[in-house]
Amino acid sequence: MSDTMQTPIAVAQSQDGLLARIGAYKIGPVPLPLYVAIAAVVFGASVIGKLPADMIGGFAAIMVLGFLLGEIGGRIPYLRAIGGSAILCLFVPSAMLGYHFMNPATSEAIKAVMKTSNFLYLYIACLVTGSMLGMNRRVLIQGFLRMFVPLAVGTLAAVAAGGLVGMLFGYEFKHTFFYIVMPIVAGGIGEGILPLSLAYAEILGTEQPALIAMLIPAALIGNVVAIIASGVLRRVGEVRPSHSGQGLLVRTGNDNELLKEMATEKKLELPLMGAGLLMACTMFILGAFLSPFTGIPGPILMIIGAALLKVSKLIPAQMETGAHQMYKFMTTNMTFPLLVGLGTLYVPWNDLIAAFTPAYFAICCATVLGMVSSGWFIGKLLNMYEVESAIVTCCHSGLGGTGDVAILSAANRMGLMPFAQISTRIGGAGMVVLAVFLLKFFH
Repeated sequence: MSDTMQTPIAVAQSQDGLLARIGAYKIGPVPLPLYVAIAAVVFGASVIGKLPADMIGGFAAIMVLGFLLGEIGGRIPYLRAIGGSAILCLFVPSAMLGYHFMNPATSEAIKAVMKTSNFLYLYIACLVTGSMLGMNRRVLIQGFLRMFVPLAVGTLAAVAAGGLVGMLFGYEFKHTFFYIVMPIVAGGIGEGILPLSLAYAEILGTEQPALIAMLIPAALIGNVVAIIASGVLRRVGEVRPSHSGQGLLVRTGNDNELLKEMATEKKLELPLMGAGLLMACTMFILGAFLSPFTGIPGPILMIIGAALLKVSKLIPAQMETGAHQMYKFMTTNMTFPLLVGLGTLYVPWNDLIAAFTPAYFAICCATVLGMVSSGWFIGKLLNMYEVESAIVTCCHSGLGGTGDVAILSAANRMGLMPFAQISTRIGGAGMVVLAVFLLKFFH
């Protein structure tokens, strides 16, 4: 028999080996053959109108897309180094919707889980509560005390850089400040653009919808630049480890012990995860409950409440562990699916493309990069890790909670969510008040 001929047994073994290799390949956490079968079921149901427009259909749609796009983005050379997974998960669904590649059943299911069921805020509540209760107390206190300085300096740097580049392209500084820089640092669409446009409309005597259309592109492009900058910062931290705290914001003197503590996973306890989920929901409800009495936005009160619980040691250590494990579950499994939902609903592709003129893009880039670079240098002066300080400052240019998730995901620094939320929400609210005051003065 020729040496080149294979016996039936050898052929079967070769086929078994090929099947084993295919089965070992995963899309997210799912083996490839099973993923293909699941995707076929979900897509088929959407085509014939049988995909439920509720949490079941919505979770199926965003998880199928999120696992796939996250996997692709993490494997493309160069793109993966600048947060490719987050970029693809956020913008591919937006493009699919813009070019009508996403059928109505899928978009309705995603809308149901994101808007009707408010999955974004559940995710943020789990991240804020879990990361904060799982954080070292010393790091938490020092981080909050120091982060406001890079935030303030970063805002000034963003205004200066954006205004200067705007003037170089022939834009009036006043126009650049109110209609390009302010939307980027206002804290998102719901928390920033909408109140900003309402106030602008009252002061200028114009229609709010026209102002919204004028302000949103800057916020969207600024968020894109912030995501890419965050991915680059992650890469810088990998190349220059001395500048990276690997998720720690403040240099404390015992960083090696803290990093070791962060890397040590406690035994998974499912009942504690249930308690952690309840804790996260309760903290969000507490913020909403107290907001009318204090005048402070609910998400900020949620952060303050979680911080006070951690510092005061009122919560048993086991409950802190449960909240932290729930946070880990969310970041591991639901980040990319969430970004798919955000890209589908909150990133209008046509508006984004229409705003891509060289001058406009350059102004947005200068605004964000001025903020990021100042966060790096001020963080160094305040004995903070430069990479983490720059990333937290960068979140000031994000689209609210949406932007924070995308920016921190690109940097693989989801544990910074409490600081990012402070940067986005307090910084954004401050910018809205400042912009309205100045427009009244200069109008």
